[in-house]
Amino acid sequence: MDVSIISMAACTSCHVKGACSASDMKEKIVQVKPVEGKVYQIGDQVTITIKQSVGTWAVLFGYVFPLIVVVTALILLTNMMENEGIAGLISIAVLIPYYAILYFTRKKMADNFEFKILS
Repeated sequence: MDVSIISMAACTSCHVKGACSASDMKEKIVQVKPVEGKVYQIGDQVTITIKQSVGTWAVLFGYVFPLIVVVTALILLTNMMENEGIAGLISIAVLIPYYAILYFTRKKMADNFEFKILS
């Protein structure tokens, strides 16, 4: 089941919210596991949950692990090469295979990153 999430800027309670535009809103569509025995109609408001540990893994794969890869590659390459500029470029280029691996394993990872509707 697909659920549309409309994310708005955090300025809805701000006193200058009139200055915010429609560009501050984004629609995201996520696949969720519905509650058995419940029927949902288009337009129904639902609460979607995800385990905190899953969110932690998402942050690790998206930000922490790539940072570790780049810093490690940069340290190793600057010790091995004389040109620091090329070492920096190569250490950034190391992210290409990292994100390619994430891309090709996205379906397997999607099984672990599961959204659910609260009953």
